[in-house]
Amino acid sequence: MHIPESLQDLASSEAVQFLRRPKTITRVFEGVFSLIIFSSLLTDGYQNKMESPQLHCILNSNNVACSFAVGASFLAFLSCLAFLVLDTQETHIADTRFKTAFQLLDLILAVLWAVVWFVGFSFLANQWQHSPPKEFLLGSSSAQAAIAFTFFSILVWIFQAYLAFQDLRNDAPVPYKRSPDEGGMVLTTLPSPSATSPMNMPTTGPNSLSYASSALSPCLTAPKAPRLAMMPDN
Repeated sequence: MHIPESLQDLASSEAVQFLRRPKTITRVFEGVFSLIIFSSLLTDGYQNKMESPQLHCILNSNNVACSFAVGASFLAFLSCLAFLVLDTQETHIADTRFKTAFQLLDLILAVLWAVVWFVGFSFLANQWQHSPPKEFLLGSSSAQAAIAFTFFSILVWIFQAYLAFQDLRNDAPVPYKRSPDEGGMVLTTLPSPSATSPMNMPTTGPNSLSYASSALSPCLTAPKAPRLAMMPDN
């Protein structure tokens, strides 16, 4: 099947490659789940009872539960948008320290949001379980949807933390490892003197000292035996 060059260029473009990244796809799911929780409880999460016109939270009439879910989902959505913008500039970051700090912040926030949604899921499910049946005419489907997507948010934020940890481990600077030979004494063999080297130059006079004898260490020269001189008789 022949693919037009325009489609090939589009598939290989930087924007498409960015959208195909697992980190980007995970952030999109996080934002969508946060919007579902936010809209479900904000629109149908507050209902009035038949005997009272006052609005109450459909989760066991606990306004704290609805306020927690609405506020957390709104902040999570803003966090996803902020990190999506920062992800577009991640490839252009030249400073290694700033890039490592960004990845570490991503990991910390992902773990934090996973904990927040776990607490939120447990809290919302508990309040819904203790809600009187048929207390409100509307809103039961919205409450169930909010609780379900709170659970899904735990999974995507855990996966986001895993991806952030992988990026942090792959881009971490390799520590300098000192070799065993480094810092020690390196033994090398000196090349043998050539015929034209100063060590083999002949002496020019009887009183002149050769360069070879002066260059050698006194410890390496062999000691000479004393000579006996015969004195003539008078």
